[in-house]
Order: sequence, then structure tokens, then C-alpha cells
Amino acid sequence: MGGVSLAVPLIGRERQLDRARRWVADLAEGRGRAALVEGEPGIGKSSLLRAIARDARDAGTQVFWASCDELSRTFPLLPLLEAVGPEAGRRSLVAAGSAGVAGDGLNRIAETLRAESTPGNMTDVVAAATERFLAFMDELCAVRPVLLMVDDLQWADPATVIALGRLARAVRQLPLLVVAATRPVPRRADLIALRRTIAPDAQLPLRSLTGTESAELIAREVGGAPGARLMDLAEGAAGNPLYLTELVDALMRGGTLAIDNGRVDTTDGVPPESLSAAIADRLEFLSTPVREVLRTAALLGEAFTVSELAAASARRTRELLPLLDEAMLAGVVLDNGAELAFRHPLIRSALYDVMPATVRAAWHRDAARALAEDGAPVEQVARQLLPAAEAFGGAGAVDDWLVRWLVESGQQLVGQAPHVAIPLLRWAISGMPAGADVHDVLTCRLADALCRAGDTAAAAQIVNAALRLVTRSDLLVDLHWTLAPCRAREGRLTETLGELRGALNAPGLGARDRARLLVLIARTQRSLGRLEEAAAVAEEALAQAGEAGDRWSTGWALGVLTMVYGTRGEGARALALFDRALAAAEGDPSLADLRLMLQINYAAQLGDLDRYDAAISAGEQVRKLADDSGNVARLAQAQVVVGELLFDIGRWDDALAEVDLGPGPVPDPSAECTAHGLAATIQFHRRELSAGRHLATAERCAARLGHRVLGSLLLARSLDREQADSPADALAVLMDGLSAEGGEIEETADLMADAVRLAVSVGDRRAAHAVVSRAEAFAGAAEAPHRRAVGPHCRGLLDRDPARLLEAADHYAAAGRVLPRAQALEAAALALADRGDVAAARTRFGDAFSLYQELGAGWDLARMQATFRGYGIRRGPRVSHRRASHGWASLTPTELKVADLVAQGMSNPQIAAHLFLSRRTVQTHVSHVLAKLALNSRIDIAREASRRNLQAGHNGGAGSDPV
Repeated sequence: MGGVSLAVPLIGRERQLDRARRWVADLAEGRGRAALVEGEPGIGKSSLLRAIARDARDAGTQVFWASCDELSRTFPLLPLLEAVGPEAGRRSLVAAGSAGVAGDGLNRIAETLRAESTPGNMTDVVAAATERFLAFMDELCAVRPVLLMVDDLQWADPATVIALGRLARAVRQLPLLVVAATRPVPRRADLIALRRTIAPDAQLPLRSLTGTESAELIAREVGGAPGARLMDLAEGAAGNPLYLTELVDALMRGGTLAIDNGRVDTTDGVPPESLSAAIADRLEFLSTPVREVLRTAALLGEAFTVSELAAASARRTRELLPLLDEAMLAGVVLDNGAELAFRHPLIRSALYDVMPATVRAAWHRDAARALAEDGAPVEQVARQLLPAAEAFGGAGAVDDWLVRWLVESGQQLVGQAPHVAIPLLRWAISGMPAGADVHDVLTCRLADALCRAGDTAAAAQIVNAALRLVTRSDLLVDLHWTLAPCRAREGRLTETLGELRGALNAPGLGARDRARLLVLIARTQRSLGRLEEAAAVAEEALAQAGEAGDRWSTGWALGVLTMVYGTRGEGARALALFDRALAAAEGDPSLADLRLMLQINYAAQLGDLDRYDAAISAGEQVRKLADDSGNVARLAQAQVVVGELLFDIGRWDDALAEVDLGPGPVPDPSAECTAHGLAATIQFHRRELSAGRHLATAERCAARLGHRVLGSLLLARSLDREQADSPADALAVLMDGLSAEGGEIEETADLMADAVRLAVSVGDRRAAHAVVSRAEAFAGAAEAPHRRAVGPHCRGLLDRDPARLLEAADHYAAAGRVLPRAQALEAAALALADRGDVAAARTRFGDAFSLYQELGAGWDLARMQATFRGYGIRRGPRVSHRRASHGWASLTPTELKVADLVAQGMSNPQIAAHLFLSRRTVQTHVSHVLAKLALNSRIDIAREASRRNLQAGHNGGAGSDPV
């Protein structure tokens, strides 16, 4: 842990400390919280954090301290990972395996961050590492309550802020107390958003000390009551504890304090004029060798390890120890266990800022080289290089070792921290002639970094310039794989095709490189909806890959073919290729993302064939794999696929839990759009107020996508218009979706029956006939039961033919699809009633009513009752249309299982493994349980579950079933 434990009481902070002690007591009992301490530099934020940490350690909780600083603000998650490591240094993260489960978890996070970027794999390694860190915190909390302190939050990198926001939202579910300290400025948008997640009573602003409190602090420092002259000097400190302490310390060192009439007062000595002067005075008492070593330490940041300092200063450890002992005796450096730290940031700044900028930059460059030669991790070396690049970038030649280091480590740095890689690569490239092999290699890395950082225009500019000069065929291929996603984000896919076809004619292009370009062409064709061309090019790529023995191209070519066949509705043909594609991707780390994508598509394809047991099992398996790997984009896609499958078979509550992708940005806007569209569809059927919110979010996602609208959003949009009594507008939404090019067969098929129903209701016979013809053509050669149902369903709606509608209902029943079966039965009941067969209509009405009730579809139930009331068909008054919204009776079967496992003391990761859910989905279920039972924490769930079991036992099992 960083910081130092103080045994003296805090002056002027009693109220804040009392509140924090209540939080620590709650933490010891299993109740979490997020808190924020705010104040100017030196006001006592760190001292308050240390006091809280001391109380938490005394209470038996685990305590971790994260310190953010200016040098690490561009390196993702670094403060948090250093905080939870068994040692504080970055190098210890790699060697943490001996620490059991904790070490394994940290190693997995490190491996995720340090994975090299590869063509076609735009996996966000920072997002993946964040997921793994959050899972790791879950595991720590399962062992014992955890206090996580974060000091100097204003310097935190964006990924650390996101992770803290996620933790702040999870504190109701974890025995976790998060306390962060920050300055009021700078006012960063992400920190403002984080602040909003923290309850007002957990925000502790620290004010300046009053005159009485200042006098008390001075008296404690000098060992007696302060005199008038000393108090006059203290007024210049404006109640800032740091300035007061440094002022008194400088006076004591200078021998300008004496006892006068029983009080400690100043003599004729000259006091320091400012805080900076007081600190400079403290440093003047150090010997020259100590100040030199401390300047090197200042390059490393506010905290550093002895081994880092030894490498950067080119001194042996035994040479450093006496110098560091002197610095600690002078109160400049503190021993924080596994590392050392400057007493406060202003001391480090005084040492750092006194160096001329060019000298400081040169020292940073030399420190980077020393660390690199000592085998330091990439991020540690880059942390030193960044200030040097800012000072020297574009000016003069670059050291050969720097170029070699970037060639060896550039790919890893690009994947982990592209914003750091960009200036370093620009610096290196500026010092070498264009056309040189190493120049071309680093240019490829620079373009990749710019693309990953979101600057697609700059990336495309770099690629276009490089394509005129680069001659190595493998680099040409890499450049095109970087350019393609840039063009896609700009909506210029057609332009991409022309460029790729031209690249195929490049001289010296071997089978491997040709196969990789063909794969890219096939992917682009598929994205444009040109399925026939995509399939043909993918087959050509497959042949070239076989000739070259390139598993990478083989896997991707087969992957494109499975997507093409699935989009065309050729499920059986797609299934036949999945095994081949998965075998090609097996065991190759560069194809891990492709393998997840294939498994997600495989689960979806099984669902399209109505093989729901196998589909859900496959979806759950890949969801777990994506969760374990931390691949956030694939996890979101897997959750959406499982959610869609559960929606089809009528498990709407579980579907809603799956498509709740959690707070914060979702890396795949298509998955996010589908998730919110599906949630909106369910909530519209249930007449829930949240339907509109989900629809609005889905619309925003669709606007970001910039291409065809997805089926779930179209259904939600149509329901919104219909429930607003605008059936013609609702029909127009569906007809637009059916006429769009490049849509998937399954998505358009799901729109057809509703489109015919609405067309009939508004009297648009032409639209109805057009959709019916299309539906019957679609159903004609179909193998899957739900596909065979679409034709008779649509024809039955148009002709008001109960026999055709009941045929459709039977197909839907065989498929296991609940909602369209209920809709077909409702339509059959209405057709029978219109024909005067009220008895048969009542039977079908009852069947449909039961299915809608099973789904909780309140809107459909109300519509049915209003429609059939005119035929004298009513449902009995004893039937409840909706599940209770609060209390134990409101919990779904899955929520009851989760509540039971929480009561048994299982953590979210343990529950996820037990129920084969993702950790995020478990979090969603726990949140629902807490909300429905009006509870505040997991221990409240355990207490209420125990009480409920006792009551059930006393009542002989009467009443509700025990959990």
C-alpha cells in the first residue's frame, strides 16, 4: 500500500473521519460504498485516506492503495494494477504467479494488456484487461472485505476512471469500500461523470483549517503553544496543513524558533517566503549525492522501487541504500513497504521542475534505455520515453536502440496504449529516411496506432502515403488491413474494394499475402450486402490459403463463408463449415477473436434452425469463453445472441438480464443496438415505461452504425407507433425494413407476420399481398419449423383463414417459439369468431391468453380482451395478468437461484460458474433482486433469505416457497 500510517489524530477532520469510520464498520459487516475526498493540494486528503486505511486494517479488511501521477496518466489501469499486486512495482506484476489465485489473476491481466496487435484483430485489450481486473476484484472481495484507496485521482488514466465507475456501481453487491481523493481541478468530463455515481453523503470536501485548528497543528509540531509572531507567519498558510507543516519544519531546521514567555515563537531568522521556498529549504539540507539520486527518482514518478532507481541511476543497490537512508531521515522520502515514495508530490515537483526541459528530457531518454536494457516491461520504458518524445520529437536523429526497441515492442505498445505509441513512432520515423525497411515497419505500426486511437483520417493519410513507397508485400497487406476499418468507419467501403483489387496486382505478391487480401475483399463485399460476390471471393481466398498453408487466411475465409450462408438462410450449409473453421483457428493466439466470433455465429445458426437446446448451450459456452478472456465486444455479442434465443422460447425475464450489457460504453454498437431493441420490444409488449428509454438508446446506436437498421429495432419502432395509435406508421416501419437491401433472411422473416397484420388492419391490400407472396416463397423450401410457419401465418392473416393460422401455430409450437405462436392462435380465434364458431374461438383465445400471460405480455392481453369482449369471450377474473413487481413473489426462477447462492456466500464469479452465466449477467440478476426486495446489500439478501426460510419452517411450508 502507498502512503504512510500516521498514529497522530487528524486536526480539523473529525467529522469526516467519524463518517469514514462508519463506512469501515459497514464494510467489516459486508456493506460496500464509494466515496470521494476533494480538496486543494496539501489540504490533507492523503492524511485522511491513511487514517481510513489504518482503521480498515485494524478491522481485518484487505487494504490496497493506488497512486496516480502525471507520468502514468496515459497508461491504462497502471495505478490499479500496481495497487493490487503483491509488490508495488510494475515488474512484480509479471512475477506474481506464486501468489496463488491472486497471482494468476494479475498475470492474466498483464498478458491481456501485453498482447500484440495483429491484422484484422481490433480487440480492445484495455477493455479486456478492465473486465479481468473487475473480475479479480470480485475474487478479492470473496476472500475478505476490501478497501481500495485511490490518491490523486485527477491524474488517473481514462481506463482507471472507467474501472472505478464500474466498481462504484457494484458496491451494493460487494464488500468493497472505494475511497478516492482528487483536486477540484482540472474538471475532466469522465471524473465529473464518476462523481455523479457517488452519493452526496459520501462526498467529503476538505476546507482550510480555522485559526484555532491551525494553532493546534502548530503546537503539536513545535511541542508548545505558538507565540504571536509565529501565528502571524502562519496566516500566510491560509489554513493549509501542508504549508503549515513545511513552514514550521523550515523554521526548526533553521534554528529560528525559541521559547518566549512560555510560548514557542520566532526569532530574527528569515522565514521562507512561500511553500516552494520551504520545500527548497528542506532539500538544501541534503548532500549533493542524495539530491542527484533523488532527481533520478523524480523521473520515475511519485513512487518508485529501489530496483527501478538502481537501473535508472546506474548505481548498485548497496550504493543507493545509504543515500536513501539520508533522504528518509530528512523527511523527503517515505518507506512504503514494497516501494519508496516522496513525502508529498510537491517535493518531487521541486526536484523535477528545477531541471531545464532539455536536460530533463535527456535524462528521461537515458532512464528509458537503462530500463529497457534491464528488461523492464514495455509500459515502464515508454513512460520514460514519452517526455523525451515531447521534447525531442522531430528534432534530429533518433538513437539506434530506440528504433530497435520500437521494432521489437511496437506491436505490444500499439495494442496496449496507442495514444502513447503515436508520438514515439512519429519521433522515430522522423529521424530516418523514407523507403528504409525499418521506416516502413514503423509506419505500419503508426497507422495501426492511429486507427486504434480513433483518428481514422490520419491513419488513412499515413497508409495512402506509405502505399506509394512500401515494397514488402507483407507490409502492403498489413497497411490494407489497417485502411479497411478506417474506410468502414467513414462509410467508404466501395472505395475500399477498388483499392484492394488494385493491391492484388502488386508485384511479388505470394499466395499467403494474396489470400489475406482476398479475405479482406470478401469481408468488405459481405459488409456491403453483396453476398454472391463475397462467397466467390472467400472461396478463392480459401484456395490460396491452402496453397500457402496459411491457417490464418483459412480460418477467416471459412468464417466469411459461414456468415454469408447464414445471412442467406442456408443454415445447414453454414453448419457444415463451422467445424472446419474452428479447427483452423484452434491454438493460434492471433485467431482467438475469430474463434469466438465463429462460436457466436454457430449458436445463432443453431437457433435459426430451431435447435434451441443446442443453441443455448453453445451460446452459454462461448459467452463464458468471452467472459473469461475479457473480450468485451465478443461478450456483448454472445450475451445478445443468448438473449435473442431466450426471447424466442419465451424466457423473457432471462432474456432481459442477458441483454443488459451494463453501464458504460459498449464496444460493439451493433450488439448494443440489438440489445436495446430487444429490451424495448419486450417492454412494449409488457407496457413498461422503460420501453421508450430502450428504444431511444437503440436509435442512437443505429445512427452510429450508419447502415441498415436491425430487426429488433424495427419491431420496437413499429410497436411504438402502433401503441401510439398510428398503425399506418407502424406498417411503414416494417415495410421499409423488408425493402432494405442486404438484410439477413431471419431478420426480415420476423417482420412479415406483423407487417401483414398491420396492412390488413389499415386496408392496404397491396402491401399485404406483396408480403404474403414473399413469405410463401420463403417458407416453401424451408426446413426449420418456424420458417415453414411464416407462409401459412401470413396467408391466414390475409384470408382470415383459421386453418392456415392453426397450421402456423403448430409449426411455431414445434419450433418452440412462443410469441408468434400466441399471435397465430389469437388471429385464429378472431377468424373463428368472425365465422360464428364462438366455442372454438374461445378455446383458441384461451390458448393464446395463457401464452401471453406466460410472457407477461400485458399489452397483448389487454388488446385481446378488448377485441374479444364484443364476441362475448372473456377470461375469468381470478387470472392475474402480471407477476408481482416487488417482494419474493416478483423474483424470476433465475433470480431465486441467484438469491439462494448469494445467501450461501458465493461471489458473483462463483455464481456465474455455478449457473453458467457471465459475471455481468449475475450482476444484473443481483441488482434486480436488490431492487425487487428493496435491500441495500448482499448481506441483506442473505439475512432476508434466512428469515424467509425460518418463516416457511414455522408455518409448515405454508405461504411462499423458501429459497
